[in-house]
Amino acid sequence: MALPNIFTKPVSDEIIARINKLTPDNQPQWGKMDVARMLAHCNITYELVYDDIHKQPNALLKFILKLMIKNKVVNEKPYGKNGATAPQFLITDPRVFETEKARLISYIEKTQQLGESHFNNKESHSFGVLTTAEWNNMFYKHLNHHLNQFCA
Repeated sequence: MALPNIFTKPVSDEIIARINKLTPDNQPQWGKMDVARMLAHCNITYELVYDDIHKQPNALLKFILKLMIKNKVVNEKPYGKNGATAPQFLITDPRVFETEKARLISYIEKTQQLGESHFNNKESHSFGVLTTAEWNNMFYKHLNHHLNQFCA
């Protein structure tokens, strides 16, 4: 079954509404991140698309990521609880809840406004060229996983 299409306004609005239900006091159902760190963690996916602030993987690492990780990230199967996190996605320092929340909402809105056609066959930071469906799955699945983590 296909995941909801994050590129459509109703789905992105639903995700944003779930984010807006979060408060700094929300506690995770699993995992170690507080809610502000979770939002910062979710922002990294979008930073890799829009902001040139993360080091590009070398050719060997990119090959390994495509071979071993890509399918887990872009398929429709939900992530399990307490899964391993890539080092660049680890957030260890304190974050400001409202700042991270506003950044994430802005990224989601930008993605929806750019639309599917912008992402079709666009190269990702770590996995090479992705289809629109793969981009959608990556964006939606990750957000949904962490919003479920915080019961939003």
